[in-house]
Amino acid sequence: MADNRHNLVTLSDPRSEVAEAFRTLRTNLMFSSVENPIGTLVVTSPAQSEGKSVALANLAVTFAQSGNKTILVDSDMRRPSQHTIWGVNNERGLSTMMLEDSALSTPPLVETEVQNLLLLPSGPLPPNPADILSSQRMNEVVGVLKARANYVFFDSPPVLAATDAALLGSKLDGVLLVVRAGQTRRDHALRARQALERVHVRVVGAVLMNAPRESTGDYYS
Repeated sequence: MADNRHNLVTLSDPRSEVAEAFRTLRTNLMFSSVENPIGTLVVTSPAQSEGKSVALANLAVTFAQSGNKTILVDSDMRRPSQHTIWGVNNERGLSTMMLEDSALSTPPLVETEVQNLLLLPSGPLPPNPADILSSQRMNEVVGVLKARANYVFFDSPPVLAATDAALLGSKLDGVLLVVRAGQTRRDHALRARQALERVHVRVVGAVLMNAPRESTGDYYS
């Protein structure tokens, strides 16, 4: 299967400014709240094509490289892309865990080339992603994954495209928004944040992708 690992700048060019920006983001997330540490996180965006999946993949790499057992979950069961980024099969994954008790006890995690980093692809796409993500079974899946890693990160559909990110965010420690310089509309970013906060989801910050070279690249705020 062809892959898009050239997008993983934290592996292909670890000394670059962008890779360093992802490591800075990692540090900020790890120490953002001593009282409410972030162990599970949804990464999403206001709208489509803003780089959320690539940003999440690179962020997960940095956490694993720092010695933390990390699981990257593709919970975008509408337009999954993590299996493509990593060049792995998508026949089994998160949707499998929702249906099979054996998969719940033995998750179909896929090893990556990065030590400490496991991937859970989306698996076959269900007809009702929102119903699946809001179910009690999803709570069980989150618990199973948390028991196996220091950090569990979830890739989710854009906030304004579906309710998935808000539903999942309510079960986790927080949500990180990815916005793209020159593309994300300011009103979309504001509406996305308001939609999450309306259901009491903790928005921990934002990542700016495709920033002008003279700036600091990706950032956390």
